[in-house]
Amino acid sequence: MNSLFERLNRLGYVFIVSFLMLFSFVVLFLIRALDDNRLTSWLVSFLYVNPSNVFLMLILSIIAAYFVSRLSFIERYPAAFLFIFSFLVLSLFWREPEIILDSSRYFTQAKYLEVYGAGYFIREWGQAIPAWTDMPAIPFIYGLIFKFFGEARIYIQIFTSILFSLTIVLTYYIGNTLWNRYIGLIAGILFLGVPYILANAPLTMVDVPVIFFVTLSVLLFIKALEQGGLFAVISAFSIAFTLFTKYSTWLMLTVLVMVFAVYLINESEGRGKIIKRALLVLAISALLTSALIIYKFDIFSEQLRLLLSFQRPGLKKWGESFLSTFFFQTHPFITIAAACSVYIAIKKRDLKYAIILWMVLLVFLFQIKRSRYIMMIFPMLSLMAAYSLAHIKNKEATKFLALSIAGFSIVLAFFAYIPMTEKISLVNLKDAAGYIDSLKGNSIGVFTVQKTGKSEANIAVTVPILDIYTLKNIRYEYVGTALLDKQEAEVSALRFTWEYTNPDYYSGINMEKPDVIALISDDRTLKLPANMEEKIKDYRVVRQFATSDEVFRFQSFVSVYSMQ
Repeated sequence: MNSLFERLNRLGYVFIVSFLMLFSFVVLFLIRALDDNRLTSWLVSFLYVNPSNVFLMLILSIIAAYFVSRLSFIERYPAAFLFIFSFLVLSLFWREPEIILDSSRYFTQAKYLEVYGAGYFIREWGQAIPAWTDMPAIPFIYGLIFKFFGEARIYIQIFTSILFSLTIVLTYYIGNTLWNRYIGLIAGILFLGVPYILANAPLTMVDVPVIFFVTLSVLLFIKALEQGGLFAVISAFSIAFTLFTKYSTWLMLTVLVMVFAVYLINESEGRGKIIKRALLVLAISALLTSALIIYKFDIFSEQLRLLLSFQRPGLKKWGESFLSTFFFQTHPFITIAAACSVYIAIKKRDLKYAIILWMVLLVFLFQIKRSRYIMMIFPMLSLMAAYSLAHIKNKEATKFLALSIAGFSIVLAFFAYIPMTEKISLVNLKDAAGYIDSLKGNSIGVFTVQKTGKSEANIAVTVPILDIYTLKNIRYEYVGTALLDKQEAEVSALRFTWEYTNPDYYSGINMEKPDVIALISDDRTLKLPANMEEKIKDYRVVRQFATSDEVFRFQSFVSVYSMQ
């Protein structure tokens, strides 16, 4: 490819890149049945959109990529370009509804801090505040955002979008530190070539912040080994914080051992300094980490037991193929370029390459086949692909290729994934909240009704998701019902929903009869039980939200009632 681009004039490489982009889309579309991603598979997404329209937008994105690639601003101010461009792109996705039930957990934990304060959160996390297998760091930040800025979803989306853009900037700086700014720039652009992350970034989840903190910890540790001093202290705090963002980071942060080994081998003189700096980082981060682990030892030990007994075996049932993750949910050219980079690095005997290879290698060694659990590897995968593409001597062609890959991803996520997410039943919660906020009164009463039999999830967890959207106070009294027996619940993929406990702040609103009632059900034809009919006898239905889909087994429908 290097010799091909070197011989081609501008018109030639534009034609080749454009053809490759369009051809890859056609091939992936034709074999879309092989995409088994559980959230944004091509097979599901293209049930809701016209592929011709997506193809047309892809052509326009290639044209836009060409003109953007000609801007001198990109190479003069790479960090600024990457941050601004990526933030503007991600802001387009803020309209996406919450599509993962797990968001109810993170919102609930964050709201506890907002309502009762940081001290209460620290004391009661894992006790009065259900923690499931979640770590406290990100919900703690979300709670602070609610506390100081207000309880509105947009603030979380702005925050996660900033972290997303900063992750791209950090990817650039890692590439620049290990090699040069050109590799960093291409890697930053290529990170936008993962449409799966674009579709996840606007959600009230922890995955995008986790990517940021893992990437930050890698860069700061590199700086700590190179410069020591304040970087060592900041690095230690970053590592300690990252360990409490998600359990999967514990495995991925073993990359720091690889960073240490590489710098120790490459540093023929001054190895003593490298060792001292590494030990300082280790000592401070271990002290900080062990303090919290000891304080919440019972909680962490129970979470680890649950991870080993439930989630690890469950990964075999809930996993997705590497073909889906690395060829559909990632642009295939990124994966191909990353694979080629292994050969290039071996040929050059570039030991620093092992740093960016390590996390990707772990995914294959441990056969971690769930996209959500490996999202923090994509900055490194992007660096691997950039390492390969940077060997193409025609830099104009390389920039155009990288931007075309990013454009491909943006088009796919915005014109295929987002329309799909807006047509699944969970969008009813968002639409209902918007309507409820237009009605009078500050509070709403919420009831949930669930069909009998083997339900996929506990309908009660939709209440916090409704709360994510509405600005009104919610009053909800949850009475646990044995819709699933204990053995069935313990093996359910959505087991956490059956262990739902009603937050105190939902039952603490003093109102006898709310002006508005929202009735949430998982069956729009369900006949209401007599006790529910009695509760709403003085109300009339003013709006129903009944979007349904045939893709996901769990459905949620909302009926809004007002006083007669």
